[in-house]
This record gives sequence, structure tokens and C-alpha cells, in this order.
Amino acid sequence: MKNYRIKDIAVIAGVSAGTVDRVLHNRGRVSEESLKKVRQALKKIDYQPNLIARSLASKKICRIMTLIPSFAPGEYWSEVNKGIAKAEKEFSDYHLEIQCKSFNQYDKVSYDAIVEEIKQGEYQGVIIATLFKKSTFELTQWLDKKDIPYVLIDAYIENTNCIAYYGTDSYRSGYIGGKLLFERIGKEDNLLLFNITSKGSVESTQVSAREKGFRDYLSKTNFCGSIYPVSISSESPKKNKSILDTILKKESAIKAGIIFNSRVHIVASYFQEKQVKDFFLIGYDAIRSNVTFLKNGIVSHLIAQRPEVQGYNSVKALFFYLVLNQKAEKMNYMPIDILIEENIEYYNNYI
Repeated sequence: MKNYRIKDIAVIAGVSAGTVDRVLHNRGRVSEESLKKVRQALKKIDYQPNLIARSLASKKICRIMTLIPSFAPGEYWSEVNKGIAKAEKEFSDYHLEIQCKSFNQYDKVSYDAIVEEIKQGEYQGVIIATLFKKSTFELTQWLDKKDIPYVLIDAYIENTNCIAYYGTDSYRSGYIGGKLLFERIGKEDNLLLFNITSKGSVESTQVSAREKGFRDYLSKTNFCGSIYPVSISSESPKKNKSILDTILKKESAIKAGIIFNSRVHIVASYFQEKQVKDFFLIGYDAIRSNVTFLKNGIVSHLIAQRPEVQGYNSVKALFFYLVLNQKAEKMNYMPIDILIEENIEYYNNYI
């Protein structure tokens, strides 16, 4: 195979060597027409840039900021962070640095405060967990004006200029949740819709989309039962016990429910304590605490989305974009994994 030099590529593209250099090294301005010609030439010769040579030759630090919720070990966002950390370690020799900013996932005020910190930082790209739709959209508009590339994870937000999205189709995963639940109830049965709350909490982008998909599926089936929203505290087990005691005593005929985030273990722990065996409970995410309740039959199904892969691929996509000027596919949907007691032992959501 021929080793193409910059001047060789310039001849093929019909542009100057300086233009090719600017495109390859992502520096300086290039017209859309010239950019198109160079990219066509690179595709024609199947050009593969030497990542190691380019990165080591340049002493410039590639600094990426991540904006994800704070977490305890074993929680959903700790799995996302594992992927981010793995990518940082893999590319650390190429001058990649990651700065992490975290916020309370139930508190929009916390998120907005971190956004203001980000606006004062120095970095080349950002990875954003999109829990708070309006605030995230405002941040992306600010990043667009600053010409700072960003990747979205958790839930996609339309009308943004993200270079890539990694996550599930949130609406579709909620729709699937509706289908799984409806298989166990009748059209006139009632069910519980659990919602995790906290002080200052605002419903997340992903939870909203999942709930819409869920309700749309039930509507499609002409479901005419009642859906009872139940607010569960992320901070007070004693309060949760009182709430669940009250609703289940009042609505004793209800035998099914769903929760649209990774905290199904909070509800499941109540059912385990009460030794409830005939309640059909669906939750999301194959984190350790949820899997425990799936294995013992308290949780019927978990709908998973491979968080570690999301974290790893978001860093990789942004790093390649910044260093090599290589664009990933914009929409990168994760598989929607349906897990039950019988297949959880074989599930591998890692890279």
C-alpha cells in the first residue's frame, strides 16, 4: 500500500497542501467546498491517520469535561463512570485528560450551578448527561456559540448540534415496558407507577420519555384501568414504608407496577420485607442492587442499556473528533436488553 504524503492528497483533491494540512490537523479555516474535496480524497485512498504519531508529536493536552450525576459505588452512574475512566486510561498516553463535574440527579438547582462552573472552565469538549432537558438545551446553545463540541448521553435531546448521542431510545424502552407489563394484567386492571422524588427534584428527560412510551403502548391496547402514581423518597425508607403501606392497603387488588429509573431496588426492598410474592414489578438498569432482587424474584424484569459502553464510547467519539477530526455516527442507540431471572447470569453489559 502506498504511503500518501500531504502533497499527494492535495493533488488528488485538487486543493493546496496547506488546505490538506489544515483539514488533517483540524486547524485554521477551510471552505465547505475544499473540505468536501479533501474528505472525498481521503475516503478514496482509505486514509488512516497515525493516531500515536500525531498525538505524541503534539504536546497539546486534549481536555474533556464530563457532566454526570454524583453516585455511590454500584449505582447506575458509577457504571457510566467506569466506561469514562476506561477510555481515559486507554488514551492517557495521547495527552487526554478528563475533568469530572457532578450534580445531584434529583436537583435541577444543583445541575444549573455546575453548568455555571463549566462556563468558566478550560476544555476542548464536553460529555453531558441530559437529565434536565431545558437546562441542557441552554447549555448546548452556549457551547454551540463557543464552537465547543459535545456528546449527549442518557437521553437524546432534539434540535441540538451534538457530534454524537449514546444511549437507548428512551421512548421505545418505555413502550417495551408497557408491553411487558400488559402481558401480566387485564385491560381493566389497575397498576402502580412509582416515581422517585427528592427535595427540589424535577422529572428527568429520560424518565419523561419512558413514561410517554409506556402510556402510549397501554393506550394502543385500549387499556381502561387506572394508573396510580406513587411518589417514593430517595432519602427516607421510613417514609416510603408508610406510603406503600397506605396505597397497597387501599388498593389491595393491584398486582403490578413499574418504575422508570434505576432505583427499583428501593421499592423491591419493601416487597421483600413484607414477603410479597405475587406483585409483578418492572424496573430499569442491571446494577448490582437491582440484579439481587431480579434473582430472588421480587423484580420480574429489568430493562437495561449498557451504561459502561455509553461512557466509554462517548469519550472515544469526542477524542477522535478533537484529535483526528473523525466524526462518529450521530445517533448511537444502545440495545434495549430485557433481563429476567433465567438469563441474568449470562448478561455482560461491559465493553
